[in-house]
Amino acid sequence: MSIKIHPTAVVDSAAQLGKGVVVGPGCVICAGASIGEDCTLVSNVRVEGNTTIGPGALIKHGASLGGDPQTIDYGGWPTFLEIGPKAWIGEYVTVHRGSKEGAATRLGSEVYMMAYSHVGHDCQVGDCVIMTNYAGLAGHVTVEQRAIIAAYGGVHQFCRIGTYAMLGAHSGVGKDVTPYTIVQGVPAVPRSLNIVGLQRAGFSEQTLAQLKKLYKLFFRSSLDTSQAVQRARLDLEPTEQVEHFIAFVEASERGICK
Repeated sequence: MSIKIHPTAVVDSAAQLGKGVVVGPGCVICAGASIGEDCTLVSNVRVEGNTTIGPGALIKHGASLGGDPQTIDYGGWPTFLEIGPKAWIGEYVTVHRGSKEGAATRLGSEVYMMAYSHVGHDCQVGDCVIMTNYAGLAGHVTVEQRAIIAAYGGVHQFCRIGTYAMLGAHSGVGKDVTPYTIVQGVPAVPRSLNIVGLQRAGFSEQTLAQLKKLYKLFFRSSLDTSQAVQRARLDLEPTEQVEHFIAFVEASERGICK
């Protein structure tokens, strides 16, 4: 398939465009940008240099990808943004490059970012993550695969969001959000296990039963976090999900939302 570039778009000769790319009116693609096959940039999209977008992405009006990191100690050195295949990036989304020399902000495959959501410098966002309108990640945030961050949710720098976790609307996260849980509020606290999301993903009833016990140990008992880890290792089957949850908690540097 041929590349289609609207006459009002500006595409630097040093940018790379794959087969079937569509560049709509008013778009700007800078030198050093690489756009994968079959990507569509609808209109007024800006893609800065050192930005790589995987094949099959749909990027809506006004999105700005690969801009300078918003940190006062950035000195202009080369940094990067990497976006995986089949991304869906909504209107006026902003994603910034890494901040340290050679560092990269990374978005996995099939990320779904609704209008005005934001990913700051050095974030690592897993596959199939959903960010709804106005959700924002500060710098150095890690979001594991298939997590959901609802509208106006804000995540403090260096926090982690676990796999299949969900951050409720209008919530503020200042600590790590454990996998498989729903948190909400300012500051965000656990509300429940993400039962509906896990069922939709095909988790077995046996797995759900183990995760319910795990949730009760950590968030509905008088145990502190270290005690809950010990009890979980003693009382629960060492399934993949249980082990991942415990490892996530043990690796936490900011502490977990409780």
